[in-house]
Amino acid sequence: MSRNVTELLFLVTIVTFVLALRFLSSPKRARLGNQVGAGGMLVAIVVTLSQKGLEAYWLMAVAMVIGAVIGAVGARRVKMTAMPQMVALFNGVGGGAAALVSLAEFHNLAPLPGRLAADESVAILLSALIGSISFAGSMIAFGKLQELLSGRPIVYPGQKFGNGLIIGAAVTLGVVIIAGPQEQWLLIGLIAAALVFGVAFVLPIGGADMPVVISLLNAFTGLAASATGFVLHQNVLIVSGMLVGASGTLLTLLMGKAMNRSIANVLFGAFGQVQTGTGAALAEGRTVRATTAEDVAIMLSYARKVVFVPGYGLAVAQAQHDARALGELLEEHGVDVKYGIHPVAGRMPGHMNVLLAEANVPYDQLYEMDQINADLPQTDVVLVLGANDVVNPAAKTDPTSPIYGMPIIEVSRAAAVVVVKRSMSPGFAGIDNPLFYEEKTSMLFADAKAALEQISAAVKAL
Repeated sequence: MSRNVTELLFLVTIVTFVLALRFLSSPKRARLGNQVGAGGMLVAIVVTLSQKGLEAYWLMAVAMVIGAVIGAVGARRVKMTAMPQMVALFNGVGGGAAALVSLAEFHNLAPLPGRLAADESVAILLSALIGSISFAGSMIAFGKLQELLSGRPIVYPGQKFGNGLIIGAAVTLGVVIIAGPQEQWLLIGLIAAALVFGVAFVLPIGGADMPVVISLLNAFTGLAASATGFVLHQNVLIVSGMLVGASGTLLTLLMGKAMNRSIANVLFGAFGQVQTGTGAALAEGRTVRATTAEDVAIMLSYARKVVFVPGYGLAVAQAQHDARALGELLEEHGVDVKYGIHPVAGRMPGHMNVLLAEANVPYDQLYEMDQINADLPQTDVVLVLGANDVVNPAAKTDPTSPIYGMPIIEVSRAAAVVVVKRSMSPGFAGIDNPLFYEEKTSMLFADAKAALEQISAAVKAL
């Protein structure tokens, strides 16, 4: 294959990646976006392997087949509740691959006569550094999401100083490689320091902030892949990596805004360090009002407007199909049903959107936080399904609350609120929710799936 044809096909691949991102911005075209992106990646792989003939890459081809089988089976079998940790795992593997490629290229190039050019050295070092941080951090995020590690922040005295020393050591090794001896053990030391920093970076972050962590590490992996493109002199890898890095960075900024955190606070503030407590907003002796599925069914059936607010509890119970079934049942009774989606509900960006899309909830019924907040004063009943921190009014009323200032779905503005929750345990942020104690709030203590099934049965019986 001639160089001109190769570059043209790589340009086609780049265009497909751009189109894929464009299509992914709309739920109606997201599937097409995935297909276009996958097609572009297939073209890039075939063109790359054809450079020297498949016989020169037979080991790589075997590894690709094995990886493809593992990826396909894993993706088909993973539960929706486990999707965030799978995203973290796949993202980490990408970062780790970039670090290994940089190590391999350094091993091949550094022993040659003369020194590596400064641009080659910098590209190799950035790929190794960022890829290793992304790999280690993603593995810790996976462990927290999979509950192999505590979801609460894990901190230690002098943490910021220690992290500074670790990343400082990695950078120092990089400077030595650029300016001094280009020995392989120095690069291995840099990778080891970066791995330790990736672990230390994510450990202090609690489960409430995992959406920010996932998007940030995704941006890291994109930057590592782009640096690897410079190492391999592959324009398609440079562009695709920058697309991932840019989109991940933008998503991180949007997530930070949704949680009322600046990017500096996200990166350097050891965010997620919240303490369990009653909070100033709660007075001693306050009680909650429990309700039954039958009472909730009556409230919903005779309402004009109902808003469902899904949270991670809905995902855990795998009750998205039951939510859709109840919504359709209420629509048959003439009720206007909408779904209010908070940007950071769940454990990854867009978690609730994906969850409801899987249950074929109509896209035009999904409303973002700002849109649904405008409708809540005219809403008769809000049904909170496993959400907690994202509907906590302490974010607006209690300056002592760790989540004070975070934008929330303001369910208290509706005429009545029903919270479906298994217990009074706090959410990821580890704080109590004053919403549960308000006069207009009723608590239905049950698993989300069982509760929705019972409410649906009661609605049918009316």
